[in-house]
Amino acid sequence: MARLRFLGAAGVVSGSRHLVESGGRRVLVDCGLFQGEKELRERNWERFPVPPDTIDAVVLTHGHIDHSGWLPRLSRDGFRGRIWTSPATVDLLGILLYDSAKCQAEDALYANRKGYAKHRPALPLYEERDVDRVLRLLQAVPRDEWFEPAAGFRCRFHEAGHMLGSSFLEMEVAADAPGRTAAHRVVFSGDVGRFDAPLYKDPVPPPACDYLVCESTYGDRDHTPSRPLDELEAATKEAIARGGMMLVASFAIGRAQQLVYLLRTLMAAGRLPEVPVWVDSPMAVDAMEVFRKHGREHDFSEAKMQGVAESLASPFVRMAKNAAESKAINAHDGPGIVIASSGMMNGGRILHHLARRLPDPRTTVLVAGFQAIGTRGRSLIDGARFLKIHGRDIPVKAAVRRVDALSGHADRHEIDRWLGGMPAPRRTFLVHGEPPAARGMAAFLAERRGWQVQVPAIGDTFEMES
Repeated sequence: MARLRFLGAAGVVSGSRHLVESGGRRVLVDCGLFQGEKELRERNWERFPVPPDTIDAVVLTHGHIDHSGWLPRLSRDGFRGRIWTSPATVDLLGILLYDSAKCQAEDALYANRKGYAKHRPALPLYEERDVDRVLRLLQAVPRDEWFEPAAGFRCRFHEAGHMLGSSFLEMEVAADAPGRTAAHRVVFSGDVGRFDAPLYKDPVPPPACDYLVCESTYGDRDHTPSRPLDELEAATKEAIARGGMMLVASFAIGRAQQLVYLLRTLMAAGRLPEVPVWVDSPMAVDAMEVFRKHGREHDFSEAKMQGVAESLASPFVRMAKNAAESKAINAHDGPGIVIASSGMMNGGRILHHLARRLPDPRTTVLVAGFQAIGTRGRSLIDGARFLKIHGRDIPVKAAVRRVDALSGHADRHEIDRWLGGMPAPRRTFLVHGEPPAARGMAAFLAERRGWQVQVPAIGDTFEMES
């Protein structure tokens, strides 16, 4: 009998890992890092629930670290199968995973040097050589094209509109043994993007299925009606008027490119003054080339409406790739914009900018994405007066602003719009959401569609009925 096991992103918004078993074969859908509170991060060090060398394949919906970031550890611990994903995601993973390994090594080194690590010595979860091994396992497959990651499994990707290369997965699973006619159809939403989102195409409707595994990041709420250009313009004008720097903690892949695109659109159209913009992330800088390579996946509607060039490149955008270029930003006094990772302020160069500029009341911190419980970004939103960075309590005197229009996740009504006319699956599982959000989405789907909805916990197993 085919089984579905929830090994991550159940009751939380990170660590996406869903294992499908049938006919003695195992296919893992996504393999992400746990992020957020300490209890969650410690899960990254736990032994995988099944031996990695018994997993036949991994199918990856997109490159974000909460969906891909545990792959090097899986490979280090024995996984040797293929990793199937979209062509753009293949190109992005080399950037994302090396950066993840580097950040972990740097954080461990810094913790050992400063002596604030609980465990001595602090060690990285994996190293660059582990990433090398993962990249050799990648198999690119275009969207809408069927592929067979293991005997008895048939899959294809569809546009999810969340980031470059992001897809939701349609999977057909044989009932009992390899080679039999598919008895179950499962749809894994991955992360569903928003409709009319800057730079990205709309998610396409999913096919009918027996079982739906759906994200619920914003399942208990609706985004306020938004106009991304207008909201970003207002927040940036306020920041410039304060006379200091605007720090934007951003995911290096996706959000950083959206921000550059929108800021340049506003400046080129004369809606914002020309102020220096730094992209302070080697990963984001490298990703610019991948975005240009896959330009057909972009939607430049905002630039077209403003009558300006449809480009992510500009001499007014400064790329800080090495440490010296990053440190040089410290010398700037006056209005300017720094876009740096990580998006939830858990690591990366944004921490150094925050440590330096949070005590300055002229500074603005712009939060432009979801912030999980336990992250520094969530602490700032919740009004923290001090932020612990590298073992020090940094006073928060900067203004904190939000631009929800740039959220990369669909809200509950957008999820409903994405589902469209899909007939009721036998069972819908809600994942990738904190408990209130998942429960809210479950109630919404039950009331609106009359669906049978379940919110699994990490470790739950479900047997698919023939």
